[in-house]
Amino acid sequence: MTLRQTLFASVATLAFSAIPASAQTAKLDELIAAAKKEGQLNVIALPRDWCGYGALIDGFKAKYGLKVNELNPDAGSGDEIEAIKANKGNKGPQAPDVIDVGLSFGPSAKAEGLLMPYKVATWDTIPNDLKDADGHWYGDYYGVLTFQVNADLIKNIPRDWSDLLKPEYKNSVALAGDPRVSSQAVQGVYAAGLAATGGGDAAKTGEAGLAFFADLNKKGNFVPVIGKAASLAQGATPILVRWDYNALADRDTLKGNPKVEVVVPKSGIVAGVYVQAISAYAPNPNAAKLWMEYLYSDEGQLGWLKGYCHPIRFNDLLANNKVPKELLDKLPPAESYTKAKFPTLEEQAASKDVITKKWDAVVGANVTK
Repeated sequence: MTLRQTLFASVATLAFSAIPASAQTAKLDELIAAAKKEGQLNVIALPRDWCGYGALIDGFKAKYGLKVNELNPDAGSGDEIEAIKANKGNKGPQAPDVIDVGLSFGPSAKAEGLLMPYKVATWDTIPNDLKDADGHWYGDYYGVLTFQVNADLIKNIPRDWSDLLKPEYKNSVALAGDPRVSSQAVQGVYAAGLAATGGGDAAKTGEAGLAFFADLNKKGNFVPVIGKAASLAQGATPILVRWDYNALADRDTLKGNPKVEVVVPKSGIVAGVYVQAISAYAPNPNAAKLWMEYLYSDEGQLGWLKGYCHPIRFNDLLANNKVPKELLDKLPPAESYTKAKFPTLEEQAASKDVITKKWDAVVGANVTK
């Protein structure tokens, strides 16, 4: 079964955990007690307006009485991995306990011995091809890349990647990350290449994406900064290539000032899965495990959905009538996702290798904060 089929097909009856409910409760109680002794959780690269994380972090603190140290909210996936490496012997607040990274970073971090295996109570409801069999990493949510547009400034809304090359978009287009370290930005470059090639060899698609951004930069349309809601609203980056959940959340937050339009491009539609993992060097390993239990509970999964992210257990929640109708009504139409490509791990690795290593030489734009 393909990744797309796994995510969108009807859900079959899922096996319940072999652990009796009473034993599960006892195990959770022990974990809560151990986490409270540690007293703190160190998270990294979790902007409060990303995927509903602000509410999730506050909900976790309120539920368990733990302090949450929010490290470097604007970091990219590569930065998170480097933070683990840099803090292997550090048991203080600067060492991340948990990470939330692009799909391709999970297996590579496991291979480097950077991750601690752990299986949450809802493990069986996570699709098999979206988790490491030994529990070193597991999918958390997914979305598609869109154009987030300041419609007060951009009157002719771009509908496809090729539109972004038009002269009217001079000094207008930005990525929501640095493509040398950010999974979101890497996927944005890959998506542009996919629109140009229609698919095929992932490395060549990455090359095509680099060529597109080189042309965009040469024409003066590319803005070499990490685009955010503030830069969009201020007009510095009126067109952002951004995950749908971030763009839709910004639309709500900005409340029409400016008006924001979120466009799924006609071609080059790329869906991205992010994954959770616990650092093998976590200074607060029990708090980290409790955080995972919280995120993968129905409460945590619906928290992501409120932030417009499709949680990894979305099909399971739907099958059990646990998704409120008002949440479903706020999501983009299902057909927006039907043509999306979910790059495999191998495709992501091949394109990421090309994009991160050749961005400077091919595009020549130093993306800064």
